[in-house]
Amino acid sequence: MPGNSFGHSFRITTWGESHGKALGVVIDGVPAGLELSEYDVQKDLNRRRPGQSEVSTPRSESDSVEILSGVIDGITTGMPVSMMVWNKNAKSSAYDYIKNIPRPGHADLAYTEKYGIRDHRGGGRSSGRETIGRVAGGAVARKLLSQKGIDVFAHVAELGGIKAKPLSFDEIRRNVDSNVVRCADTEAAEKMLAKINTARTEGDSIGGIVEIIATGVPAGLGEPVFGKLDADIACAMMGIGAVKGVEFGAGFECAGMKGSQMNDALILSNGKVTPESNQAGGITGGISTGMPVVCRIAVKPTPSISKSQKSVDMGEMKEIDVEIHGRHDPTIPPRMVPVAESMMALVLADHMVRSGRIGPDSLL
Repeated sequence: MPGNSFGHSFRITTWGESHGKALGVVIDGVPAGLELSEYDVQKDLNRRRPGQSEVSTPRSESDSVEILSGVIDGITTGMPVSMMVWNKNAKSSAYDYIKNIPRPGHADLAYTEKYGIRDHRGGGRSSGRETIGRVAGGAVARKLLSQKGIDVFAHVAELGGIKAKPLSFDEIRRNVDSNVVRCADTEAAEKMLAKINTARTEGDSIGGIVEIIATGVPAGLGEPVFGKLDADIACAMMGIGAVKGVEFGAGFECAGMKGSQMNDALILSNGKVTPESNQAGGITGGISTGMPVVCRIAVKPTPSISKSQKSVDMGEMKEIDVEIHGRHDPTIPPRMVPVAESMMALVLADHMVRSGRIGPDSLL
């Protein structure tokens, strides 16, 4: 089955290529009665779009969204919501020289092996531009979640080996968009920006870590065996191109901890049993605990770099050296922030609908 859809009761299907005419998303499961405008979606797409800062690709796209269906007079009807963004600044000729040359670190070879053909223009569906549909769908999910007091936000926690200092959720929420790196620690952000500029000067790129946080998530979301909340979130995050690792709460550090350090002690708070800490990242046994859901993703360096790399000309079947031209991000995590937020929102919205906490048919 082609893997272009995600979700169960709240489900998105994305379509379009990096250098095709347009990209978009169809969302099934949006309840009737939700106030929804193009502005609600556009503000998230503006955070994702290219050409917005010196740490992103110079490709200039307005990424103006059009809602095609499922909304009348600013209210969702319960029918599929379809949205589209036109490509207006594609320069496909810049990729003609690699039509028969798979780029190292990209999905070029894998697509060719699977389909026998690939869209060489910017990577087609494997391009980061595919995430337009995810962010548009995530904006609708975010609007739904806000009705229940759930907030989703993310920030760059590490970039090129430079780590941000620990900050409160309020500080992260307040400061994340205060700089182009989207790091809430402004001192670390300056160092990260310098690291980005150095890598770009060298014709290279850097990776990092994005942390995603969801507050207001009620206890009880997720299933005990298959359909675990953390498993679905991990699937969502690993489904984003360039993500190579996912962790929750203490994450991989738990491997070096003792049980007495890892376990979240239980206490009484206002007459309710609640975890005293959040090493589990808001999920135990695959089910939300009522604590904030905290997830981190490892994002690899941008594979498109101008340094010479080994590849193969598959037309002539000979080894060659290749340098990648065109317009590319020197680092991915800053623009990954709204994408990761969207995928978290999509999973939470899906589980809220599946559990009956959001009406499957109507909010009216």
